[in-house]
Amino acid sequence: MTIIKDHSNRARTMWLSCLASSYRTALACTIVGLITLYGPASIRNQVAFPAFSYVTVIIIVTDATLGDTLHGCWLALYATIQTIGPAILSLWLIGPTRFKSSTTALAVALAAYVVALPEATHLKAKRIALGQIVITYVIGSVNGERTEVVMHPVHVAASTGIGVLACIFALLLPYPRLACCQVKRNCKQLAEISSERLKLYVKALCAEDKPSALASISQAKLLTAGGTKLIQSIKIYQESMKWERLPFKFMRPYYMNPGEMLQDVQLPLRGMEMAVTGILSFPVQMLDGELKEVLLPLEERIALSLKKAKSCLPCESNSENIMKFLQTLPSIPKTTQDLPSFFFLFCMKLLHSKSLPKPSCSGQNDMVKKIEPSINSGKQNGFSFKESWCSWSMKAKSKRLMPAFRCSLSLGLAVLFGMLYSKPNGIWSGLPVAISLATAREPTFKVANVKAQGTVIGTVYGVLGCFLFEKYLPIRFLSLLPWFIFTNFLRRSRMYGQAGGISAVIGAVLILGRKNFGAPKEFAIARIVETFIGLSCSIMVDLLFLPTRACTLAKVQLSKSLAMLHDCIGSMSLQFNQANLLQNQKKLKMYVNELGKFIGEAEVEPNFWFLPFNSACYSKLLGSLTKMVDLLHFSAHSLGFLDQQSQKIGAPWKEELHKLNGDLELLKEKVGSSIKCFQKVTMVKSLPRLEKELKQKNISCDLEMGKSPNQNTISDLDENAVGEIISSYLQHSKELVDKIHAAEGDDQKEFKSQVVLSLSALGYCMQSLIRETRQIEEGIKELVQWENPSSNVNLLEISCKIQAFYDKI
Repeated sequence: MTIIKDHSNRARTMWLSCLASSYRTALACTIVGLITLYGPASIRNQVAFPAFSYVTVIIIVTDATLGDTLHGCWLALYATIQTIGPAILSLWLIGPTRFKSSTTALAVALAAYVVALPEATHLKAKRIALGQIVITYVIGSVNGERTEVVMHPVHVAASTGIGVLACIFALLLPYPRLACCQVKRNCKQLAEISSERLKLYVKALCAEDKPSALASISQAKLLTAGGTKLIQSIKIYQESMKWERLPFKFMRPYYMNPGEMLQDVQLPLRGMEMAVTGILSFPVQMLDGELKEVLLPLEERIALSLKKAKSCLPCESNSENIMKFLQTLPSIPKTTQDLPSFFFLFCMKLLHSKSLPKPSCSGQNDMVKKIEPSINSGKQNGFSFKESWCSWSMKAKSKRLMPAFRCSLSLGLAVLFGMLYSKPNGIWSGLPVAISLATAREPTFKVANVKAQGTVIGTVYGVLGCFLFEKYLPIRFLSLLPWFIFTNFLRRSRMYGQAGGISAVIGAVLILGRKNFGAPKEFAIARIVETFIGLSCSIMVDLLFLPTRACTLAKVQLSKSLAMLHDCIGSMSLQFNQANLLQNQKKLKMYVNELGKFIGEAEVEPNFWFLPFNSACYSKLLGSLTKMVDLLHFSAHSLGFLDQQSQKIGAPWKEELHKLNGDLELLKEKVGSSIKCFQKVTMVKSLPRLEKELKQKNISCDLEMGKSPNQNTISDLDENAVGEIISSYLQHSKELVDKIHAAEGDDQKEFKSQVVLSLSALGYCMQSLIRETRQIEEGIKELVQWENPSSNVNLLEISCKIQAFYDKI
């Protein structure tokens, strides 16, 4: 019943969100329409380009809050200052009559380059500025000698200003749509989902049989997807809250944001899901009556803390509950089958610390504090003017110059060919390219396809509306309301997305929201053709300057992720500072996120004559890498606590820590060598080509002679060998725990239990890292076999051949 209720709430929320966004967009467009169609003549004469007023509204008000709108107003003002002044100067120096098609395209390209070059400029400001550039130069060229050097750019600025004012009024009436309210509403739903997930995981742990546990886990997985969407929404609204804060102390509690704490609790919940999924038999043996009696109240107390956090209420520390929970823990698990249960309790304790206003995970906090000084000191000690200059120049070349050049070239070509085809309608070839500028890489063909489809269906709707209500302008304008609602769902759909939905809105508004622009049918055909010209130019430039396909980038990023994973595994140690492990783990997380973006782009990329993208295989690899990122984070928590306590205790732990570190080094050796082997294999483009190059260079690869003890894959270890490594680790952990004196004090018992949890969690992470490494090995084999169907794939053999090839070179 809870899951059904959650789905109905989400469906209702989505409908209300679409209706609210449609209302704001319709109200803003109505305000623009009333001013440009029925306003005083003095104002209508100044707003000479109502089409761009509508475009400005769509850019700013789509799914916006009051903070977004205020930010958008500032960006529109900045874009206008950046554009209008140079435009007046250019028109005055060159003269409107000298702006032929080629001259206009060159002027647009140069102005676009100046606008797109600064990396810090917001994307909305760039889109508005580029749209103003297209209108200023193209319309100025079309009007020729009738163009006023000063007033023409001023009219463009006035058209932008009317759209901005309409956005402000639309977001204020009948009441402001505040980002802080949206964040609190989403935080409330996220807190409820997190509390429900916690209850389901505890219910699964305490289940009497496996079917009951699996049922609870399945229900929790359904909630996880909704929680992920809420987190993404919270992150978006958090930026808008900065523009809504008032400088009054009594208003600060109203803008408190519990979203960060609720985002932090997602990691322990994912760990609990991994733990209960890995439990093989139910009921869990270690859950005796006393532990279960303490576990359930603690779960209720954490859920209560989450519910209080959503309302920004103070949370209690619950020190008595957590102490009782820790004091009832058993000793080190005797078998590897008990490790998931102990890891669940470790995540439960971690979740307890995350659910408080100030996390009490001292080990992690200390490690985070240690990272920053080490990074800063490294930068200071390793400073080199030559290296800094090279780094800056490379960054400027890759992140600023080339994207700006691509934008400039695509916009210039779109204007040139658009004006050559139809000079009076040349604006419609450049405007779609200008307002759809993207700073990051996009799936070129998919985006162009949905933009073209959106433009066509929006334009057709506009023509039909003009045909049905040709003599009734108010009714024709009201017919936009259902279209706004429909396109809101289009923007949220997987088929069209943001680009297609916005194109569909603009296509209809430009026809139904204006008058005296000619015959609707002719205008519709001209605009569709011009849009196709502009999108074709954009695609051509992307293919010329971004020739690397997304599937190739995904493979390269997979190799980088594996290399960073190898560094992370190598950073795990009980005898060194864990700041390096956390730093590498964060880098690995960034690499894996980037891999996910490339996989998403490659999935919608057309194959043409290339080999189809193996989406299923890459998705499995991405899932395993994501789990390993989380496991390394948990390992850093446990290693940090043990490192901190070993420094306090000193000599009594030294021998046992050395034994544990030996077990960890053995694991690192096996897993690290496998990851390194996989990383080498993913760099190979073609196995037959590798064989051919080895023969040409007369390089022989003797596997038996060249194979070192470390040169193997994780599949060479059977279950017994893996079990021996983990069993040895558990035995040494027990010896370490036995050295802690079982004093009568509660503090000593609590300390001993924390050591037990940390050691058990580390053992579970070691076991899971081996399991995920095997999954990665299977995925790499499948991927290499997919790319080389006629070859016999042996990862170790391929790795040795690669090593022999590079050694010979």
